[in-house]
Amino acid sequence: MMAKAKARHICIHSFDTILGPMRLGAVDDGLCLLDFVNSRKRPQVEARLMRHLGGGFREAAHPLLETARQQLEEYFAAHRQTFDLPLKLAGTAFQQKVWRALMKIPFGQSVSYATVARAIGRQRAVRAVAAANAANAISIIIPCHRVIASGGGLGGYAGGLEAKRRLLALEGSLVS
Repeated sequence: MMAKAKARHICIHSFDTILGPMRLGAVDDGLCLLDFVNSRKRPQVEARLMRHLGGGFREAAHPLLETARQQLEEYFAAHRQTFDLPLKLAGTAFQQKVWRALMKIPFGQSVSYATVARAIGRQRAVRAVAAANAANAISIIIPCHRVIASGGGLGGYAGGLEAKRRLLALEGSLVS
């Protein structure tokens, strides 16, 4: 008889930022969540994390949560441009491919959804790239805010367009 796999808990911690309240989540092998507390996509993100990672959410201390919070505070204070955190991506193979491409967009730059689609070798999958971008559970660290519409407009953002504007301004790549 096989032993049943032990359910994994996603340790979470909420904190205030210059963009409003955010929530971090981690499992033993990486950070899996950085989201806006008031995000409309929160139920979908939580369901996907539980489906891919197992277990449920609980407020609990985790060393990675403190490290992530410290790095985010440095980022918001304009003292950090990159993050040094192990990540646990919870999504389809296509979504993970898009998220890895997003992590290659340098600080201070923005690209279009079409550019990301070309970068992953799927130039006709612009809408699918936009959907994967919107499904990103690790905002800011996986810089989905750096992806804008081909015409130069901001596109969408789970934290709201004002948060996206502020992030792009912080990085010096605000589009007019």
